[in-house]
Amino acid sequence: MADVIIDIGGEIFEAFYEDRDAPKTVARFRDFVPYGNRIIHVRWSGEACWIPMGDFDLGIGFENATSYPAPGQVIVFPGGVSETEILIAYGPTCFASKAGQLAGNHVLTIREGLDRLAVVGRSVLWDGAKPITFRPA
Repeated sequence: MADVIIDIGGEIFEAFYEDRDAPKTVARFRDFVPYGNRIIHVRWSGEACWIPMGDFDLGIGFENATSYPAPGQVIVFPGGVSETEILIAYGPTCFASKAGQLAGNHVLTIREGLDRLAVVGRSVLWDGAKPITFRPA
């Protein structure tokens, strides 16, 4: 059974926490779910969408961090040289910002519906921001 339901503009995805590899990030993420915002397409990173969170301090460091999330991986950048953010990869991605290459904590994985996730990601690219919510499953 999934841990989190992600709704991106009405498209529903089941996601699973990466408890073993990112326990501190997962614990913090659980603290602020349910969470809603708008998701936009990445500027530099490739096929991914992100939620900018500005100076929001998650109070976590880096664990299980990657610059190359696979499709369906949800990563959290805890802030520092760039703003705090959540990124969802739907295709080839090299996580970066205007400050250069970044690495984010792999907190969740969408295992099924990656073809639909790619359609949603391309829609965000061409049609603009969409609402997104994360809620416990």
